[in-house]
Amino acid sequence: MVYVTGDMHGELERLYDKNFRKLKSGDVLLVCGDFGYIFSGDKTEREVIDYLATRRFVTAFIDGTHDNLDRINRSRVTYWHGGMVHRIKGNLIHLMRGQIFNIDGNTFFTFGGGESTDREMRREQGNWWSDEEPTALEMAQGATVLDDAGCKVDYFITHEPPSLVKSAMLLRHGDTDRVNKLNGYFQEIGTACEFKHWYFGSLHEDRVITPHHTCVFKKMIAIPKGEKNTENTATT
Repeated sequence: MVYVTGDMHGELERLYDKNFRKLKSGDVLLVCGDFGYIFSGDKTEREVIDYLATRRFVTAFIDGTHDNLDRINRSRVTYWHGGMVHRIKGNLIHLMRGQIFNIDGNTFFTFGGGESTDREMRREQGNWWSDEEPTALEMAQGATVLDDAGCKVDYFITHEPPSLVKSAMLLRHGDTDRVNKLNGYFQEIGTACEFKHWYFGSLHEDRVITPHHTCVFKKMIAIPKGEKNTENTATT
């Protein structure tokens, strides 16, 4: 079974959540960015990495804005379920940008990255990495991958949402609209492609935004196998 969850931010409590502990052999957990357990490289983080690496399920995350991209990008690049990944260690992997993975009878387009709203308060290579913002080349490569797939994919797994979805969420909260070029890119490819559902994590809510877009944070959403189109949600 494939499950999708949101930003974990390196919180140890998430590893003790009842739904996380129910994951079994053969399961795949997709994390929508800001994984956070690969950041400072301290002893606790190394122990978490060792723990996840030896589980019988796979933890597969995309990058957000709270991940040490220098460390992640030093990991070995390999092929997994049809796309390219960084093999962090054992069953812990980073899903690279602009890839399509075939898992449990479904296809998943993954594209990490974002833009830190508090960037001016961070320091480069310390707790902020310029690589968090995808390049024009990465976006073009992602679009090519989708074109090669006939502009059809079952699920989008991203950190940021498309621009119209993000604007609607921010305005509902009375926040300043702050879409960026990545949100615009997602809006364009989402309009051009046929897909079942889009999951993203950056706005830290567990909420269905449209019939085809869900913001996920602490819930773990089960993705039905193959062509089935009913989703079951295990709440925390």
